[in-house]
Amino acid sequence: MEEGRRVGVAVDFSPCSKKALSWAVDNLIREKDHLILITVRPEGNYEEGEMQLWEATGSPLIPLSEFSDPVVMKKYGVQPDPEALDIVTTASRQKEVVVLMKIYWGDARDKITEAIENIPLSCLVIGNRGLGGIKRAIMGSVSNYVVNHARCPVTVVKSPEHH
Repeated sequence: MEEGRRVGVAVDFSPCSKKALSWAVDNLIREKDHLILITVRPEGNYEEGEMQLWEATGSPLIPLSEFSDPVVMKKYGVQPDPEALDIVTTASRQKEVVVLMKIYWGDARDKITEAIENIPLSCLVIGNRGLGGIKRAIMGSVSNYVVNHARCPVTVVKSPEHH
């Protein structure tokens, strides 16, 4: 990954994460950058050898050609959203961006901050689910945690319905 920046976008394929992905592509990504989608799956029962290896370090960096393939992604337990795939495929083609995905298993707060250091990322874009004060106090805000613990610039993209 010699050329350009490594721009991470945390995605769970929810409307707010797709908004963050769109925002990153429209406002941040430049030609020759690496766009790295970071997705975190809940911990589960890993019986397959590969999955046990990836539990601690996350999956290898998966190129766009592979994470566009539903058969390949089934082994990771991830089903990318067609809209998100369209966004990154267009960015790859129009801006000559290298698009990769890295999948982690566990707590999103911890794994996203790990990804920032381990990849390492130049910056991160993350969506905000817009939890109310009570829900945020109980569940905690992933974006708030990442902003306060990241070792790179973080942009939080709010969904329009949460303004």
